[in-house]
Amino acid sequence: MTLTAYNGISIPSFMYGTAWKKEATSQLVQLAVAAGFTAIDTANQLIHYQEAMVGDALLNLATQGVKRDALFLQTKFTSVDGQDHRTPYEATADLTTQVSQSFQSSLSHLHTDYLDSYVLHGPYSRRGLGAADWEVWAAIESFYDSGKAKMIGISNVSAEQLALLCAKARHKPMVVQNRCYAAFGWDKEVRDLCREHRIIYQGFSLLTANREVFTEPDVRAMAVKYGAGLAQIVFRFAMQIGMLPLTGTTNPEHMKEDLAADHFTLTPEELQRIETIGL
Repeated sequence: MTLTAYNGISIPSFMYGTAWKKEATSQLVQLAVAAGFTAIDTANQLIHYQEAMVGDALLNLATQGVKRDALFLQTKFTSVDGQDHRTPYEATADLTTQVSQSFQSSLSHLHTDYLDSYVLHGPYSRRGLGAADWEVWAAIESFYDSGKAKMIGISNVSAEQLALLCAKARHKPMVVQNRCYAAFGWDKEVRDLCREHRIIYQGFSLLTANREVFTEPDVRAMAVKYGAGLAQIVFRFAMQIGMLPLTGTTNPEHMKEDLAADHFTLTPEELQRIETIGL
């Protein structure tokens, strides 16, 4: 299964996230692909990601017959504020140069000449969008214009910021990736904007940010009814409401179980119950 954005580009409907994998990154990416994942998410940010190790995994996979064009690769530009001293660009350079250097570094790390999706890791402004946001977005748009990035997007964005970007950018985002809390309606405002603009909404921390959901008797009853794990219920819910879920599991069995979340269908009543569970 795939999801298609307004520009006609499709993404596999489940993505493997590589944050916080440290030295296990390469092995885990290979295990994820062996389990059936074809979309990989990373970032050029050494605090939380090992992008070059994702690239090592890709080289190994290529020797096993898994070619570059069989995989969907997504990475991110992270501002100085989101980095430690190991920036993948000159920290004192202008923002356009920083984005360009980070992008070239990502291509080198991932042994590719294009990216399927390139994402701004988060706006510079707490509210609204400032000059820095527009400069960086223009630099990211240039990669889309050149064909070096098939899709562009933004992460950790508010509904207000996304609405501004959709209204004023030359190219509105094709993907949005946000942490998704049941207590806030699973980011409903942002999801609604994405639906309206045919932007693919990617949800992360669906399990770790929503541990209270697993104690809900109704959710447990659904798991029993469908012979599914609690994580599968959450992932299936996400898919059915139009979300592309990310999983970062390090367990090969859980990787397979997560991918099997599309083997059953929740009823409209069950979807409604989960959607309003934290409100």
